[in-house]
Amino acid sequence: MADGVVSGQVKWFDAGKGFGFVIDDKGGPDILLHANVLRNFGRGSVAEGARVALRANPTQRGLQATEILSIDTPETPPGAQPEKSFDLPDTTRVPFEAARMKWFDKSKGFGFANVFGKSEDVFVHIEVLRASGFSELQPGEAVAIKVIDGPRGKMAAEIRVWDDIPV
Repeated sequence: MADGVVSGQVKWFDAGKGFGFVIDDKGGPDILLHANVLRNFGRGSVAEGARVALRANPTQRGLQATEILSIDTPETPPGAQPEKSFDLPDTTRVPFEAARMKWFDKSKGFGFANVFGKSEDVFVHIEVLRASGFSELQPGEAVAIKVIDGPRGKMAAEIRVWDDIPV
């Protein structure tokens, strides 16, 4: 752990509890990841399996993350198919739009967002959320989304933290 910098994988993160754990690539004890550290990076949650680089310091209770340096979306293991109940079209030409989460219920597996300046709700499925590197989103959280026409109306095809989108 040079200069407290650790690379690892998110074991789990529960936004409701306000914490989760990261597994260090080099072994050793799990690293506590508190919601405040994640919020300082501009995120309210992170998906299980996401790759992270962070700074960690030892405390009386073990290693604790103090700063997130980067987050990469979870990778699908070789030979495995991503968990999808539907196929999304190619969205490389679809622009990101500024939006706020209206609500998201992790137990139901979906929620809705509102694109700024538009009245129609945008459906957000948990599989799109996970593929974008999130485990859940909080009401009012600012995001950038690619919106497509789904079978029942507008739906998100990709989600990013608003601050990650180049202007």
